[in-house]
Amino acid sequence: MSEETHKTAVVVIPPDDVWAPIQAIRQAHDSKIQRWMPHITLLYPFRPVSEFCAVREQLVAACDTQEEFDIELAEFHALHHPHDQYTICLKPEPQQPLIELHATLNALLAQGDGNPSGHAHFQPHLSVGQVHGKMSMRRLVSELQAEWKPLRFCVAAVSVIWRDAPPDDAFRVAFAVPLRERPKAA
Repeated sequence: MSEETHKTAVVVIPPDDVWAPIQAIRQAHDSKIQRWMPHITLLYPFRPVSEFCAVREQLVAACDTQEEFDIELAEFHALHHPHDQYTICLKPEPQQPLIELHATLNALLAQGDGNPSGHAHFQPHLSVGQVHGKMSMRRLVSELQAEWKPLRFCVAAVSVIWRDAPPDDAFRVAFAVPLRERPKAA
Protein backbone atom coordinates (compact mmCIF):
# COMPACT_ATOMS: atom_id res chain seq x y z
CA MET A 1 0.00 0.00 0.00
CA SER A 2 1.06 3.55 -0.68
CA GLU A 3 1.69 6.39 1.70
CA GLU A 4 -1.25 8.56 2.61
CA THR A 5 -1.53 11.88 0.81
CA HIS A 6 -2.91 15.31 1.66
CA LYS A 7 -4.41 15.40 -1.83
CA THR A 8 -7.27 13.03 -0.91
CA ALA A 9 -9.79 12.65 1.91
CA VAL A 10 -13.00 10.93 3.01
CA VAL A 11 -15.59 13.47 4.10
CA VAL A 12 -19.25 14.12 4.80
CA ILE A 13 -20.52 16.87 2.51
CA PRO A 14 -23.74 18.57 3.60
CA PRO A 15 -26.52 18.61 1.00
CA ASP A 16 -26.54 21.61 -1.36
CA ASP A 17 -29.69 23.06 0.21
CA VAL A 18 -27.84 23.92 3.46
CA TRP A 19 -24.70 25.38 1.87
CA ALA A 20 -25.76 29.06 1.57
CA PRO A 21 -25.42 30.15 5.22
CA ILE A 22 -22.24 28.10 5.67
CA GLN A 23 -20.67 29.53 2.54
CA ALA A 24 -21.64 33.09 3.50
CA ILE A 25 -19.55 32.75 6.66
CA ARG A 26 -16.73 30.99 4.86
CA GLN A 27 -16.63 33.70 2.19
CA ALA A 28 -15.85 36.24 4.90
CA HIS A 29 -13.58 34.18 7.17
CA ASP A 30 -12.18 31.04 5.49
CA SER A 31 -8.92 31.31 3.58
CA LYS A 32 -9.47 27.74 2.33
CA ILE A 33 -12.87 28.29 0.69
CA GLN A 34 -11.43 27.89 -2.81
CA ARG A 35 -9.81 24.53 -1.99
CA TRP A 36 -12.45 22.82 0.18
CA MET A 37 -16.22 22.49 -0.15
CA PRO A 38 -18.18 22.58 3.15
CA HIS A 39 -17.39 19.26 4.79
CA ILE A 40 -16.82 17.22 7.93
CA THR A 41 -13.54 15.34 7.60
CA LEU A 42 -13.56 11.63 8.40
CA LEU A 43 -10.15 10.56 7.04
CA TYR A 44 -7.38 12.96 6.03
CA PRO A 45 -4.81 12.39 4.75
CA PHE A 46 -6.08 9.43 2.76
CA ARG A 47 -4.95 7.00 0.06
CA PRO A 48 -3.67 8.14 -3.32
CA VAL A 49 -6.10 8.36 -6.23
CA SER A 50 -4.39 5.31 -7.75
CA GLU A 51 -5.86 3.21 -4.89
CA PHE A 52 -9.45 4.46 -5.15
CA CYS A 53 -10.65 1.39 -7.06
CA ALA A 54 -9.12 -0.91 -4.46
CA VAL A 55 -10.60 0.92 -1.47
CA ARG A 56 -14.04 1.51 -2.98
CA GLU A 57 -15.26 -1.99 -2.13
CA GLN A 58 -13.97 -1.62 1.43
CA LEU A 59 -15.78 1.70 1.77
CA VAL A 60 -19.00 0.23 0.40
CA ALA A 61 -18.79 -2.65 2.91
CA ALA A 62 -18.03 -0.28 5.80
CA CYS A 63 -20.79 2.17 4.90
CA ASP A 64 -23.32 -0.65 4.63
CA THR A 65 -22.78 -1.32 8.35
CA GLN A 66 -23.61 2.29 9.26
CA GLU A 67 -27.18 3.58 9.14
CA GLU A 68 -27.81 7.10 7.85
CA PHE A 69 -28.40 9.65 10.60
CA ASP A 70 -29.38 13.27 11.19
CA ILE A 71 -27.06 15.91 12.58
CA GLU A 72 -27.54 19.52 13.53
CA LEU A 73 -25.08 22.36 13.15
CA ALA A 74 -26.13 24.72 15.93
CA GLU A 75 -23.05 25.72 17.91
CA PHE A 76 -19.78 27.39 16.98
CA HIS A 77 -16.52 26.56 18.71
CA ALA A 78 -12.81 27.02 18.05
CA LEU A 79 -9.87 24.67 17.65
CA HIS A 80 -6.64 26.11 19.03
CA HIS A 81 -3.43 25.80 17.01
CA PRO A 82 0.15 26.92 17.70
CA HIS A 83 1.07 30.61 17.47
CA ASP A 84 -2.33 31.75 18.81
CA GLN A 85 -4.16 30.59 15.66
CA TYR A 86 -7.75 29.28 15.78
CA THR A 87 -10.03 27.46 13.39
CA ILE A 88 -13.66 28.46 13.84
CA CYS A 89 -16.03 25.51 13.40
CA LEU A 90 -19.59 24.38 13.61
CA LYS A 91 -19.88 21.46 16.00
CA PRO A 92 -22.18 18.70 14.67
CA GLU A 93 -24.58 17.16 17.16
CA PRO A 94 -24.95 14.42 17.99
CA GLN A 95 -21.28 13.61 17.52
CA GLN A 96 -21.46 9.91 18.34
CA PRO A 97 -22.65 8.69 14.90
CA LEU A 98 -19.77 10.59 13.24
CA ILE A 99 -17.30 9.19 15.76
CA GLU A 100 -18.58 5.67 15.10
CA LEU A 101 -18.44 6.18 11.32
CA HIS A 102 -14.88 7.50 11.60
CA ALA A 103 -13.86 4.55 13.80
CA THR A 104 -15.35 2.04 11.34
CA LEU A 105 -13.63 3.61 8.34
CA ASN A 106 -10.36 4.10 10.20
CA ALA A 107 -10.26 0.49 11.41
CA LEU A 108 -10.98 -0.86 7.94
CA LEU A 109 -8.66 1.42 6.00
CA ALA A 110 -5.80 1.90 8.48
CA GLN A 111 -2.34 1.21 7.16
CA GLY A 112 0.79 0.13 8.99
CA ASP A 113 0.35 0.45 12.74
CA GLY A 114 -3.45 0.69 12.53
CA ASN A 115 -3.46 4.38 13.33
CA PRO A 116 -3.14 6.53 10.22
CA SER A 117 -1.56 9.91 10.81
CA GLY A 118 -3.98 12.49 12.08
CA HIS A 119 -6.71 10.01 13.04
CA ALA A 120 -5.85 9.37 16.70
CA HIS A 121 -8.01 12.08 18.27
CA PHE A 122 -11.01 12.52 16.01
CA GLN A 123 -13.12 15.59 16.76
CA PRO A 124 -15.97 16.06 14.25
CA HIS A 125 -16.33 19.64 13.02
CA LEU A 126 -17.18 21.72 9.98
CA SER A 127 -14.62 24.51 9.58
CA VAL A 128 -15.90 27.97 8.62
CA GLY A 129 -12.85 30.18 9.13
CA GLN A 130 -9.56 31.03 10.75
CA VAL A 131 -8.58 33.81 13.13
CA HIS A 132 -5.50 34.96 15.03
CA GLY A 133 -5.67 35.75 18.75
CA LYS A 134 -7.87 34.62 21.60
CA MET A 135 -9.84 37.87 21.82
CA SER A 136 -10.53 37.85 18.08
CA MET A 137 -11.62 34.22 18.30
CA ARG A 138 -14.04 34.90 21.17
CA ARG A 139 -15.48 37.94 19.42
CA LEU A 140 -15.99 36.09 16.13
CA VAL A 141 -17.54 33.01 17.75
CA SER A 142 -19.92 35.26 19.69
CA GLU A 143 -20.89 37.28 16.60
CA LEU A 144 -21.47 34.18 14.49
CA GLN A 145 -23.46 32.43 17.21
CA ALA A 146 -25.75 35.45 17.70
CA GLU A 147 -26.76 35.46 14.01
CA TRP A 148 -26.83 31.69 13.37
CA LYS A 149 -29.96 29.66 12.67
CA PRO A 150 -29.25 25.95 13.28
CA LEU A 151 -29.14 23.66 10.25
CA ARG A 152 -30.25 20.04 10.32
CA PHE A 153 -29.56 17.45 7.63
CA CYS A 154 -29.30 13.73 7.03
CA VAL A 155 -25.85 12.19 6.65
CA ALA A 156 -26.69 9.67 3.95
CA ALA A 157 -23.26 9.14 2.33
CA VAL A 158 -19.54 9.69 2.60
CA SER A 159 -17.58 11.21 -0.26
CA VAL A 160 -14.06 10.46 -1.40
CA ILE A 161 -12.45 13.66 -2.67
CA TRP A 162 -9.19 14.51 -4.43
CA ARG A 163 -7.25 17.52 -5.68
CA ASP A 164 -4.44 18.32 -8.07
CA ALA A 165 -1.38 20.40 -7.31
CA PRO A 166 -1.70 24.23 -7.44
CA PRO A 167 -2.93 26.21 -9.18
CA ASP A 168 -5.85 23.80 -9.87
CA ASP A 169 -6.02 22.45 -6.33
CA ALA A 170 -9.74 22.61 -5.51
CA PHE A 171 -11.06 19.34 -4.10
CA ARG A 172 -13.48 17.38 -6.30
CA VAL A 173 -15.70 14.42 -5.48
CA ALA A 174 -14.34 11.20 -6.97
CA PHE A 175 -17.28 9.14 -5.73
CA ALA A 176 -19.82 8.96 -2.92
CA VAL A 177 -20.74 5.86 -0.97
CA PRO A 178 -24.21 5.70 0.58
CA LEU A 179 -24.78 4.67 4.18
CA ARG A 180 -27.42 2.03 4.90
CA GLU A 181 -30.91 3.51 4.62
CA ARG A 182 -32.96 3.94 7.77
CA PRO A 183 -36.03 1.75 7.98
CA LYS A 184 -39.08 3.65 6.82
CA ALA A 185 -41.53 4.62 9.57
CA ALA A 186 -44.69 2.55 9.48
